[in-house]
Amino acid sequence: MIEIMVLYYSQGGSTAEMARTIAHGVEEVDGVQARLRTVPAISAVCDATEPVVPEAGAPYAQHSDLLECSGLIMGSPTHFGNMAAALKHYIDGSGSLWMSGALIDKPAAVFTSTASIHGGQESTLLSMLLPLLHHGMILMGLPYSEASLHKTTTGGTPYGASRLNSDNNAPLDENEKSLCLALGRRVAETAIKLKANS
Repeated sequence: MIEIMVLYYSQGGSTAEMARTIAHGVEEVDGVQARLRTVPAISAVCDATEPVVPEAGAPYAQHSDLLECSGLIMGSPTHFGNMAAALKHYIDGSGSLWMSGALIDKPAAVFTSTASIHGGQESTLLSMLLPLLHHGMILMGLPYSEASLHKTTTGGTPYGASRLNSDNNAPLDENEKSLCLALGRRVAETAIKLKANS
Protein backbone atom coordinates (compact mmCIF):
# COMPACT_ATOMS: atom_id res chain seq x y z
CA MET A 1 0.00 0.00 0.00
CA ILE A 2 1.37 3.40 -1.02
CA GLU A 3 0.96 6.15 1.58
CA ILE A 4 0.78 9.91 1.01
CA MET A 5 1.36 12.14 4.02
CA VAL A 6 -1.15 14.97 4.32
CA LEU A 7 0.68 17.30 6.71
CA TYR A 8 -0.97 20.45 8.05
CA TYR A 9 -1.09 23.09 10.74
CA SER A 10 -4.46 24.55 11.67
CA GLN A 11 -5.62 27.04 14.27
CA GLY A 12 -9.31 27.63 13.57
CA GLY A 13 -10.05 24.31 11.87
CA SER A 14 -10.31 25.52 8.27
CA THR A 15 -6.96 24.11 7.14
CA ALA A 16 -7.71 20.87 9.02
CA GLU A 17 -10.98 20.53 7.07
CA MET A 18 -9.06 20.97 3.83
CA ALA A 19 -6.54 18.33 4.96
CA ARG A 20 -9.28 15.79 5.67
CA THR A 21 -10.87 16.46 2.28
CA ILE A 22 -7.52 16.11 0.49
CA ALA A 23 -6.97 12.83 2.37
CA HIS A 24 -10.32 11.59 1.01
CA GLY A 25 -9.11 12.48 -2.49
CA VAL A 26 -5.91 10.50 -1.92
CA GLU A 27 -7.92 7.48 -0.82
CA GLU A 28 -10.18 7.63 -3.89
CA VAL A 29 -7.20 6.13 -5.75
CA ASP A 30 -6.95 2.35 -5.45
CA GLY A 31 -3.87 1.16 -3.60
CA VAL A 32 -3.16 4.50 -1.89
CA GLN A 33 -3.74 5.47 1.71
CA ALA A 34 -3.48 8.93 3.34
CA ARG A 35 -1.39 9.43 6.46
CA LEU A 36 -2.90 12.51 8.13
CA ARG A 37 -0.46 14.39 10.40
CA THR A 38 -0.24 17.78 12.08
CA VAL A 39 2.46 19.74 13.90
CA PRO A 40 2.34 21.27 17.40
CA ALA A 41 2.17 25.01 17.94
CA ILE A 42 5.46 26.64 18.83
CA SER A 43 6.04 29.20 21.56
CA ALA A 44 8.55 31.95 22.21
CA VAL A 45 8.52 30.81 25.84
CA CYS A 46 11.23 28.20 26.20
CA ASP A 47 9.46 26.06 28.81
CA ALA A 48 6.10 25.93 27.01
CA THR A 49 5.51 22.46 25.59
CA GLU A 50 2.70 20.70 23.81
CA PRO A 51 1.49 17.30 24.97
CA VAL A 52 3.27 14.35 23.36
CA VAL A 53 -0.02 13.29 21.80
CA PRO A 54 -2.53 15.92 20.61
CA GLU A 55 -5.77 16.10 22.61
CA ALA A 56 -7.76 15.88 19.35
CA GLY A 57 -7.19 15.51 15.64
CA ALA A 58 -4.32 13.95 13.74
CA PRO A 59 -1.12 12.71 15.45
CA TYR A 60 1.96 14.91 15.37
CA ALA A 61 4.25 14.32 12.40
CA GLN A 62 7.68 12.79 12.81
CA HIS A 63 10.39 13.14 10.18
CA SER A 64 10.16 9.37 9.74
CA ASP A 65 6.68 9.96 8.24
CA LEU A 66 8.33 11.87 5.36
CA LEU A 67 10.74 9.00 4.83
CA GLU A 68 8.08 6.28 4.91
CA CYS A 69 5.52 7.98 2.66
CA SER A 70 5.63 8.07 -1.15
CA GLY A 71 4.46 11.68 -1.39
CA LEU A 72 3.60 14.79 0.61
CA ILE A 73 0.71 17.25 0.55
CA MET A 74 1.40 20.10 2.97
CA GLY A 75 -0.98 22.80 4.21
CA SER A 76 -0.95 25.90 6.36
CA PRO A 77 -3.11 28.92 7.08
CA THR A 78 -1.73 32.14 5.64
CA HIS A 79 0.33 34.10 8.16
CA PHE A 80 1.20 37.44 6.59
CA GLY A 81 1.42 35.76 3.19
CA ASN A 82 3.66 32.99 4.49
CA MET A 83 3.34 29.52 6.00
CA ALA A 84 2.77 29.31 9.75
CA ALA A 85 5.88 29.19 11.95
CA ALA A 86 4.89 25.80 13.38
CA LEU A 87 4.95 24.16 9.95
CA LYS A 88 8.18 25.93 8.97
CA HIS A 89 9.76 24.74 12.24
CA TYR A 90 8.95 21.14 11.30
CA ILE A 91 10.34 21.54 7.77
CA ASP A 92 13.43 23.36 9.05
CA GLY A 93 14.19 20.28 11.12
CA SER A 94 14.30 18.00 8.06
CA GLY A 95 17.95 18.72 7.22
CA SER A 96 19.08 15.13 7.67
CA LEU A 97 16.54 14.03 5.03
CA TRP A 98 17.83 16.75 2.71
CA MET A 99 21.44 15.60 3.22
CA SER A 100 20.56 11.98 2.46
CA GLY A 101 18.34 12.89 -0.53
CA ALA A 102 15.49 10.87 0.97
CA LEU A 103 12.72 12.98 -0.57
CA ILE A 104 14.16 13.35 -4.07
CA ASP A 105 11.61 12.53 -6.79
CA LYS A 106 8.66 12.10 -4.42
CA PRO A 107 5.55 14.02 -5.56
CA ALA A 108 4.47 16.98 -3.42
CA ALA A 109 1.72 19.60 -3.37
CA VAL A 110 0.52 22.38 -1.05
CA PHE A 111 -2.70 23.98 0.20
CA THR A 112 -3.75 26.98 2.28
CA SER A 113 -6.68 28.78 3.89
CA THR A 114 -6.99 32.50 4.51
CA ALA A 115 -9.54 34.68 6.27
CA SER A 116 -9.33 37.63 3.86
CA ILE A 117 -9.59 37.84 0.09
CA HIS A 118 -6.16 39.46 -0.22
CA GLY A 119 -4.61 37.44 2.60
CA GLY A 120 -1.73 36.07 0.55
CA GLN A 121 -3.01 32.69 -0.64
CA GLU A 122 -0.60 32.39 -3.56
CA SER A 123 2.45 33.71 -1.69
CA THR A 124 1.75 31.25 1.13
CA LEU A 125 1.59 28.38 -1.35
CA LEU A 126 4.85 29.53 -2.93
CA SER A 127 6.53 29.79 0.50
CA MET A 128 5.68 26.15 1.17
CA LEU A 129 6.97 25.05 -2.23
CA LEU A 130 10.47 26.49 -1.66
CA PRO A 131 11.72 23.90 0.88
CA LEU A 132 10.17 21.12 -1.21
CA LEU A 133 12.23 22.29 -4.19
CA HIS A 134 15.34 22.12 -2.02
CA HIS A 135 14.41 18.55 -1.13
CA GLY A 136 14.23 17.67 -4.84
CA MET A 137 10.56 16.77 -4.74
CA ILE A 138 8.35 16.75 -7.84
CA LEU A 139 5.99 19.69 -7.38
CA MET A 140 2.36 19.38 -8.43
CA GLY A 141 -0.36 21.96 -8.72
CA LEU A 142 -3.86 22.07 -10.12
CA PRO A 143 -4.11 22.29 -13.91
CA TYR A 144 -6.80 24.42 -15.53
CA SER A 145 -8.43 21.22 -16.79
CA GLU A 146 -10.01 21.24 -13.31
CA ALA A 147 -13.36 22.93 -14.05
CA SER A 148 -13.63 24.32 -10.50
CA LEU A 149 -10.61 26.56 -11.12
CA HIS A 150 -12.77 28.45 -13.62
CA LYS A 151 -15.80 28.66 -11.32
CA THR A 152 -14.37 29.44 -7.88
CA THR A 153 -14.71 32.90 -6.38
CA THR A 154 -13.11 32.09 -3.02
CA GLY A 155 -10.01 29.98 -3.55
CA GLY A 156 -8.17 27.61 -5.80
CA THR A 157 -5.02 28.36 -7.76
CA PRO A 158 -2.72 26.50 -10.14
CA TYR A 159 -0.16 26.52 -7.28
CA GLY A 160 -2.36 24.35 -5.07
CA ALA A 161 -5.70 24.21 -3.30
CA SER A 162 -6.74 27.29 -1.38
CA ARG A 163 -9.81 28.78 0.21
CA LEU A 164 -11.17 32.04 1.52
CA ASN A 165 -12.85 31.48 4.86
CA SER A 166 -13.77 34.70 6.62
CA ASP A 167 -16.13 32.65 8.82
CA ASN A 168 -14.26 29.77 10.48
CA ASN A 169 -17.55 27.91 10.86
CA ALA A 170 -18.25 27.86 7.12
CA PRO A 171 -17.71 24.49 5.43
CA LEU A 172 -15.76 24.16 2.19
CA ASP A 173 -17.86 25.29 -0.75
CA GLU A 174 -18.36 22.87 -3.65
CA ASN A 175 -15.52 24.32 -5.77
CA GLU A 176 -13.06 24.34 -2.86
CA LYS A 177 -14.01 20.75 -2.00
CA SER A 178 -13.66 19.66 -5.63
CA LEU A 179 -10.16 21.17 -5.86
CA CYS A 180 -9.04 19.59 -2.57
CA LEU A 181 -10.21 16.16 -3.76
CA ALA A 182 -8.52 16.70 -7.14
CA LEU A 183 -5.21 17.63 -5.50
CA GLY A 184 -5.27 14.49 -3.35
CA ARG A 185 -6.08 12.26 -6.33
CA ARG A 186 -3.43 13.90 -8.51
CA VAL A 187 -0.58 13.31 -6.04
CA ALA A 188 -1.78 9.75 -5.33
CA GLU A 189 -2.00 8.87 -9.04
CA THR A 190 1.46 10.32 -9.66
CA ALA A 191 2.95 8.34 -6.75
CA ILE A 192 1.57 5.13 -8.29
CA LYS A 193 3.04 5.97 -11.71
CA LEU A 194 6.42 6.81 -10.20
CA LYS A 195 6.49 3.58 -8.21
CA ALA A 196 5.58 1.56 -11.31
CA ASN A 197 8.49 3.13 -13.22
CA SER A 198 11.11 2.70 -10.48
